[in-house]
Amino acid sequence: MTLPLFTPDDDPGPSFVGLLGRLGVGAPDMPDRIDPALITHGTTVVAVRYVDGVVMAGDRRATSGNFISHRTIEKVFPADSHSGVAISGVAGLAMEMVRLFQLQLEHYEKVEGSPLSLDGKANQLSQMLRGHMPLAMQGLPIVPIFAGFDERVGQGRLFQFDGTGGRYEERDYAATGSGSLHATTVIKLRHHDTLNLDGAVDVVVEALFQAADEDSATGGPDPVRGIYPIVASITADGFERLDDQRVSDRTAVLLERLGGSVVNPTQPGGSGIVR
Repeated sequence: MTLPLFTPDDDPGPSFVGLLGRLGVGAPDMPDRIDPALITHGTTVVAVRYVDGVVMAGDRRATSGNFISHRTIEKVFPADSHSGVAISGVAGLAMEMVRLFQLQLEHYEKVEGSPLSLDGKANQLSQMLRGHMPLAMQGLPIVPIFAGFDERVGQGRLFQFDGTGGRYEERDYAATGSGSLHATTVIKLRHHDTLNLDGAVDVVVEALFQAADEDSATGGPDPVRGIYPIVASITADGFERLDDQRVSDRTAVLLERLGGSVVNPTQPGGSGIVR
């Protein structure tokens, strides 16, 4: 089998998104006015650095106007083996962007023979957001957090974005979505440079809990249904989603400390309640 040869003008290059642009495949036309009650929005996501890497987390609620449209939506995804992306904003478009972002990183690695650098991945996501800006101006924003383990410097790094594609690296933590103000306040008070994994999980679980207490669009833990935040760690070993039982256990510790009802971690899915 021989590799195909391209002229300089026809060479698709390592950018899958660029190839789509050359083929005229773009975002669909959208109406000028869209009823917000018809659109599903994802809300609060956070990311925190700790000694071994980064922890990312998101609540499970999605809203359509003043209605709860989904109680178990996932907002934290692997971008590739050593990075992840968490979404807030218009859920459907955000998930489509994540899938395209994952494909772009895989395409680049296969064409070039090595993965894109962490800065390059953040820049690629920034370009995708910039291309989405016309839809954001129509009321369909996507505001993600990107994080990963940078093997060149041996530590976790995280990035925030705005609706224009602006990329901003944060030193210790990031949060976005409707409950981000309240989540950030908790992280500021709890974060320190020597956090281990359990400590970082405790910080993000409490941040989302307090955000849900103040923001109706953010979902708190639901012991009755066995619904807890999605939490993932990114270290030198790669992206790993923490199992629900571990998050349930850390939530039980938080609730006990706050003096409320305690989720019984011995019950399947943490669905038992002790008062």
